Amino acid sequence: MTTGAAGSGGLGVGDANGLEASAELVQRADPDRFLAAMAASPSARAVLFPLYAFNVEISRAPWVTQEPLIAEMRLQWWRDALEGVYGGQPSRVLGVAAPLSGLLAGQDWARPLTEAMIDARRWDIAGEGFAEEGALWSHLDRTSGHLMWLSARLLGADAAAEPVVRDLGAAAGLAAWLRSVPDWLARGRSPLPDLSPSAVSALAGEGLEKLRKARRQRVRLRGPAGAAMLAAWRAGPTLSAARRDPETVATGLVETSEFRRRGALLLRAATGRW
Repeated sequence: MTTGAAGSGGLGVGDANGLEASAELVQRADPDRFLAAMAASPSARAVLFPLYAFNVEISRAPWVTQEPLIAEMRLQWWRDALEGVYGGQPSRVLGVAAPLSGLLAGQDWARPLTEAMIDARRWDIAGEGFAEEGALWSHLDRTSGHLMWLSARLLGADAAAEPVVRDLGAAAGLAAWLRSVPDWLARGRSPLPDLSPSAVSALAGEGLEKLRKARRQRVRLRGPAGAAMLAAWRAGPTLSAARRDPETVATGLVETSEFRRRGALLLRAATGRW
């Protein structure tokens, strides 16, 4: 396994099975990140799939049950499991938790990030709206931003690359959030501080600026760490569509065809120009 901060080593049978389970979970629940990971090298996938599976598990907590207490219990399970991993006493975990445990053991720097990712999902359970735009960007940073930075650092990115990664993570997070707006509205939630067309268009424009800013500095993400950035492959088309036709965000954005999107991903993976 080729990682920067995470160290290296072979996968045991249990970890290999867990990695396969992680990949299958991501394929079912987060097809965009699955395709991004599959466009990366096998060694990068061994880092990306456990992290993406962890993100799936915590992000879907409010969607798999109508009971807030049960959703909170799902999040607490992961918090307890990771506490054991960081404390040097990992429990005997199976499935998608096993390869994640191997990645994060001894990585104390990752602890506040994974804990913040779990805590951020309590917003999804609580049902409170974002009072202002800054609160939304904060939520996106603690979810998409933290996930992308974890991925990049475990693949060898250095501290100087963090602002670039977080700008791209924010743009990718906003794009995914805008695509989810119809689902949130169907649940009676207010996913955006302001759903007026002008506000949505302006918000998408901010996301596009973060995307452009990150791409101008892509030289800081050379080598394996660039694989973590492929997760933003749909950000540009989504944000452009939202800025152009903000009225459609509430009903479902119309983007380019699936064929063209996948072709763009393969091109970015081949050239390294995420």
